[in-house]
Amino acid sequence: MKIKKEYLILAVIIIALVVYLFTREEDRTLYELPVLPEVSKKAISKIEISKGNTTIVLNKKDDRWHIGPRQYLADQNKIKAMLDVFENLTLTTPVSESRNYVRYELNDDKKINAKAWQADTLRRNFDIGKTASTFRHTFVKIAKDDRVFHARNNFRNAFDQTADDLRDKVVLSFQNSDISELQIKKEQTALTLTRTQIPQEETPQGDDPTDAATPRPVTVVWQSADGKTGDDKNINRLLSSLSNLRCDKFIENRIKEDFSSPISSIQVKGAQNHSLSIFAKLKEEDTNYPAISSGSEYPFLLSKNTVDRIMKSPEDLLKKPESKE
Repeated sequence: MKIKKEYLILAVIIIALVVYLFTREEDRTLYELPVLPEVSKKAISKIEISKGNTTIVLNKKDDRWHIGPRQYLADQNKIKAMLDVFENLTLTTPVSESRNYVRYELNDDKKINAKAWQADTLRRNFDIGKTASTFRHTFVKIAKDDRVFHARNNFRNAFDQTADDLRDKVVLSFQNSDISELQIKKEQTALTLTRTQIPQEETPQGDDPTDAATPRPVTVVWQSADGKTGDDKNINRLLSSLSNLRCDKFIENRIKEDFSSPISSIQVKGAQNHSLSIFAKLKEEDTNYPAISSGSEYPFLLSKNTVDRIMKSPEDLLKKPESKE
């Protein structure tokens, strides 16, 4: 009798274990991660970013990315950050099935919808919520799946951009070593400086006959037409500021021809010629200055700090005479 009771208890335990394992397996199937199709960032030809009522469309053309119907050139580094996410999107953990999207900023007011196409085929379509508390994951929701997942890496900021944020802000670009002439004008004062090679004084030759064939060393200086010497330090500083000049933002609904009578203008000449013109503030209380350049089809704004660095008086670029004691 005792043995039968033990067998009964053992049978109950076995049945309980089977039920538990079966239930656990069922639960596990509920948490299977969706299989995402592979995407190559090199093959992506179109991106669409939507937030609220705003949608930004980016298209790839001639290996460069452009924004919207006006085909503004996009900042290629910012687009690369998006492309990396599209290619490497990895879901790690299911977080919620409750459809309480507000908690994860996946509701309509907060979410960012990201889509990517390869030719005419939509390859990625997912909503981006807030960054997880670990700062190593982002809450996402995949199209046609109501669940919320952790996606690897923190990438909301890469998509949380306006069209102006995504525009290429470089408005002037050149190599300093290519420049041979600098022209600067501020108000009524102008100055032209030319990069000139001046042979150094000859040193007495020794008895070695090969000394005569040795070329004389030269010194590279900036000189004005009347022989004044430029201040290398200030000139190099100015050229460095101009060689990769970025604007704060572009001026909408204006064209370059709308601006005249600059308060300062600069031209640099070399393998190619480059120019920049800075104008008076549009409003007295503004902190930015309107400007146009040869490197941009559109007028733009430069910050006061940037203008202070590049709007030099011509005399600031000349070497000061040494004081006599």
